[in-house]
Amino acid sequence: MTDQCGLMDLTEEDVLDAMRSMQGYVDITPGTFREIYELAYDLALKRVRARGRADEIMSSPVHCLEKGMTASEAAGRMAGLGVSGAPVIDGEGRVCGVVSEKDFLRRMGLPGTASFMTVVSTCLNTPGCMVADLRKLRVEDIMSAPAVVASGETPVAEISELFTRHSINRLPICDAQGRPVGIVTRTDLVGSMCGR
Repeated sequence: MTDQCGLMDLTEEDVLDAMRSMQGYVDITPGTFREIYELAYDLALKRVRARGRADEIMSSPVHCLEKGMTASEAAGRMAGLGVSGAPVIDGEGRVCGVVSEKDFLRRMGLPGTASFMTVVSTCLNTPGCMVADLRKLRVEDIMSAPAVVASGETPVAEISELFTRHSINRLPICDAQGRPVGIVTRTDLVGSMCGR
């Protein structure tokens, strides 16, 4: 089993092998060794998380959608960019929401975790495919709002908490006027915690 950084969990056998490979006599039990390792690992993760800030791990420039775009325009732009979600900006360029695949799925009456094949199967078995209903909608009709955003100074640990608390996969990073300057994705976050 691995943790979010791809590191292996220690087994009792790993601990014993490590202790046997150390030069000289080690006056410590395997349980204590494992406890020290886990504490050191947790402290190292906390140290890495405390050091980083949003502006150090964000991607920039950020690809945004306009509030008045049609759902099909938004889907086309996201597909063209190869992204699964994007911030939505208003007429003044301020972030007012976020649109993701989950928003499209929910609007289609499917769970936000539905697979592509679930969408295909449901659409093929539904007269007047449910995707057609989305053509009439605008981005503002399907976006999640208000957007959860952060500033460039936001610590990585706080970003991690926001992801968990709001069940989100991306976080727009905004300037003092609410305009996007970058975005932090779950991939960026995990990479920063793993030293990538």
